[in-house]
Amino acid sequence: MSSEERLRREEEEPRREETREDEDVSGPVEVGGSEDSGVVPGVLDEEPVEDRSEEPLLEKALIEEEEAPPEEPLEILQEETSSREEISALMEELELARKERDEYLDDMRRMKAELENSRKRQEKERARFARLASERLVGELLPVLDNLERALEAEGDIREGVRATLEQLIAILGREGLAPVFSDGENFDPAFHEAVMSQPSDEHEEGTIIRTLERGYTLNGKSIRPAKVIVAQQV
Repeated sequence: MSSEERLRREEEEPRREETREDEDVSGPVEVGGSEDSGVVPGVLDEEPVEDRSEEPLLEKALIEEEEAPPEEPLEILQEETSSREEISALMEELELARKERDEYLDDMRRMKAELENSRKRQEKERARFARLASERLVGELLPVLDNLERALEAEGDIREGVRATLEQLIAILGREGLAPVFSDGENFDPAFHEAVMSQPSDEHEEGTIIRTLERGYTLNGKSIRPAKVIVAQQV
């Protein structure tokens, strides 16, 4: 080989090496042939790159969550406010009920006092009326006592005087509402008669009063003493 050809080769070898380096850097390197389609050349030994595209969105969401007012404390505050309002309304109703209770109690005490005073006044009035009635009745009976004294002082038969005094007494008591109960020959009435005994009789029907042992009296239509009688009984 001549010196000229050696020089040309030496000049071409650096150019070929530069060309190979460029091809190594820019061209893809096939590893394992065309059948290995799931492997990317030059990325097998590298670590996976983290996707940080969503980090700003997460940070924004965290900031909004921190800045947003909490919902639970607001609901609790509303519930507490509602509870306070309900308690206030119940307290007002309770106070109103207490006032009404006190008013009713005062009215009942006042009515009780008025009833007690009225009862005492009525008792005093009844006592006064009874006293006046007794005074009037005794005043009307005094003449009867005078007639009885005169009958005892008179000589001879005093029956007429006693009969007149009796009639006077009956008249006075009659004006007060006293009336004798007529029994002889009447049917027995347990409201006005008291059967002391029964006696067999063919002349009277059963239950008929045969004889009056003690006269009965009524005062203003009410029996104050039943007549004691003997009642007929069929043989």
